[in-house]
Order: sequence, then structure tokens, then C-alpha cells
Amino acid sequence: MTDLSSTRPRLITRQFALVWAITFLTFFAAFQLFPTVPLRLRELGASLAESGRFMSLFTAGSALGALFTGPLGDRVGHRRLVILSASLYTLFLGAYALMPVRWGFYVLAFPHGIVWSGLLTATMASLAHVLPPDRSADGLSLYGLASPGGVIVGPLLGLWIYQRWGFAPIGWYLALIFLALGALGTTLPKDHPHGRAEGFQWPDSSALGPSLVLFCVALGYGALGSYTAQEALALGMPVPSAFLSCMAVGMVLMRLAMLRTGFGRRPIRLLPAMLAGAMAGMVLLAVLPGGTGRHVASAVLYGAGYSMVHTLLNAKLLETADPKRRGAAFGALLFAFDSGIGLGSFSLGWVIGHHGYRLGWALGAVAILASLPVARRLARN
Repeated sequence: MTDLSSTRPRLITRQFALVWAITFLTFFAAFQLFPTVPLRLRELGASLAESGRFMSLFTAGSALGALFTGPLGDRVGHRRLVILSASLYTLFLGAYALMPVRWGFYVLAFPHGIVWSGLLTATMASLAHVLPPDRSADGLSLYGLASPGGVIVGPLLGLWIYQRWGFAPIGWYLALIFLALGALGTTLPKDHPHGRAEGFQWPDSSALGPSLVLFCVALGYGALGSYTAQEALALGMPVPSAFLSCMAVGMVLMRLAMLRTGFGRRPIRLLPAMLAGAMAGMVLLAVLPGGTGRHVASAVLYGAGYSMVHTLLNAKLLETADPKRRGAAFGALLFAFDSGIGLGSFSLGWVIGHHGYRLGWALGAVAILASLPVARRLARN
């Protein structure tokens, strides 16, 4: 009997590994900056409340920038945008290492967020050139391990370096990494002139449904990132980062499981079930008694469902978006995600501050519930 699996196209290639590495290092670098820049700002005289401005400005730059860097990649070429963004990233990181005043961080945060969006949208669009079309979901699931991997490792290393040698060495060594990435980006598949967009174009209608779903999911996600550790501290939990760490574990376990079982011919049909899993995790966080056990159980369930939402929506866009407007489509998705994070952190944070954590988690579950009708429609189509 012929082994049909032997005829399947190869998934892991050198170019796929390079795209994976670029994404891993992007998040690895960012999540060394996010916890250590506020500490550096405090050293420079910022108050506790003021030290959060860097992240607000960075996220605003990423959300708004994604609307323009996505179409820009379609116009000039995704490979070129990866190289340009990685090179600019080097300059920002070096500038942070040298910055002697806190207002300089605020000035750089917004344009740095724009460059971050360019690197992410161009990298995602580049996947279309390195993944076999009939294995896009498998490839995206494996690719999806890059960002949580960077999130898990980055803060640990960044804080360790900061506590021993200060902030400047973080900026310098990360700048060298992105300088090397810019050089490696030249080995990505070349952009074909006939495949580029003519002029600056917005995404087509195929991006609307996935963007609405991801926006609803991001509302609750934004509150989880900002407030689960604070709830843990208020409850006296021994490991304040238990939810975020276990969420990453759930994400990795689900991706590994899906790589083993496969997605089938229509991966998007799994979207409603994954959303239901993420919603169930939020519900458990809102209603279960206790502290650490509640955080661990709800985080693993939430992370398992949440992680595949990204993979399935990205696979849908790779399948349905106009090839000449793929960057714009992924830019719209990133805009929806970052906007949802910002709005969720602000609005659900207000609810948590006035009415308690559990009501905030419950409203996060309601936001996911609101996305299910759109998700079912995407699954049917």
C-alpha cells in the first residue's frame, strides 16, 4: 500500500524556519522591553502611573500603524518591509539603551509601535510564500508556537539582565540581534513585481469577519494581561504570574495536539469550538471559588482555545484574501487585535476597579460570546 503521507509537501524548510525565528525574536525582544522599560522610567523619575505610558503609546502606534504598514508591504514587497522594519528596530533599541531622559522613551514609543506592526504584518504575509497551500493550517499551528515561546522566555531573561547589569545591555544586545535579522531577511523569497498591489489599497471584505471576531476576543485578553497578576497579589497567591504562565502552557499544548491530529480540509470549521473553550476559561475565572487552582484551571482552558483562534483566522485570510492585498488583510487583523486589547484593558479595568475582578472576567466572556454568530458564519462559508 502506498504511503500517501510521503507525498505530502515538506512543511519545515529553511525559509519557514527563518520566518519562525523572526517572529520568535520579535516577541522575545518586545517582552524584554515591556517589563523593564517601566522600571527604567521609574529610575528616571516617573511615577507608578506614568510608567505605563510607554506601553499605551506603543500599542497605539501598533494599532494605527497596522492599517498602513500592511498595505505598504503589499506595495513595496513583504521581504523589503521585513528588512526595513528589522533595521529600524535596531535603531530604536540602540536609542533606548542611550536614552538619558524619560520623555525620550515616550517620543520613541509610538513610531516604534508602527515599526512593530510593519514587522508582524510583513512576516505573516511572507508565510504565504513559504507554506505549502494544502498544509497552511498545520504550518500556522507550528508557526504559532513562536510568539508564546518569546513571551515565556523574554520577560525572564530581560528582568534577570536588568537586575544584574541595568537596562542599557538589554537594548544593545537586542539591537545586534535585529541587525542580524535584517541581514537574514535578504534570504527570504523575493517579492515578484507582478504580485504587488498597484498603489495603496485597503483590505478586501474577507478581512472584516476575522477582524470582528479577534476584536471581541481581544477585549477580554487585554484585561487578563493587565489584571490577573494584580488579582493574584490581592489574594496572596504565591505565584502572581500563574494565570499568564499557565495560559501559555495551554496554548502550546493545544498547538502540539492539533499538529498531531491535523485540521482536516476546512480548518475554519473548528473556530466556534475554540471560541467556546476560551469563553469557558473566562467563565471559570469568574465563577470558581479560590485563588491559585482557579487561575490555573481557567488559564489552561482559556489558552488552549485562544491560541487556535489566531491560527484559524490567519489560515482563513491566507485562503480568502486577495494575494495582492494580503498585507492589508493582516494589518486589519492586527489593528483589530491591538484596538481590542487597549479598549478591553481600559473598559474592563474600569469595571474591575469599581465592581471587582469577577464581574470584569464575566464581561470578558460575554465579549467572546458576542463573536460566536460571526464565527459560525465564517465556519459555514
